[in-house]
Amino acid sequence: MGEAPSKPRIAIGSDHAGYPVKEAIRKYLEAAGYQVNDQGTSSEKSVDYLDYGSPVGERVASKQDDFGIAVCGTGIGISIAANKVPGIRAALAHDVLTARLAREHNDANVLALGGRIVTAVAAVEMVQTFLTTAYVGGRHQRRLDKISQIERDKQL
Repeated sequence: MGEAPSKPRIAIGSDHAGYPVKEAIRKYLEAAGYQVNDQGTSSEKSVDYLDYGSPVGERVASKQDDFGIAVCGTGIGISIAANKVPGIRAALAHDVLTARLAREHNDANVLALGGRIVTAVAAVEMVQTFLTTAYVGGRHQRRLDKISQIERDKQL
């Protein structure tokens, strides 16, 4: 009998506005047996989203973690911060459909959420979908290859 595949390692981070939703997601992931690497923040005291989105992206890009989850008030700022890290494809999702399509079509490796936009219950559903959806490749690969080429060109 073969070993069951291990669950992916997850980097998670949020600013103050995303903190309550991040905590709900973290608790769900830990209870479900995922290894979670919490990059902060640890309260609702005002902080800058880039100080948490970038470390999530760095952990995923360096392969310390398999996926990232980043939460700020809208999900916009923290997704921009994570996307500044080469190799990161952070996708802002607002519902289960956009979370699924982020993985299927874009091979997103960081899920960005808005803590003031979605409920904790909806966020957990979106995380479940994101983590259990496979990239379909095919016609979508051409687009990802173009993104990778842009990143390589910028590093020259």
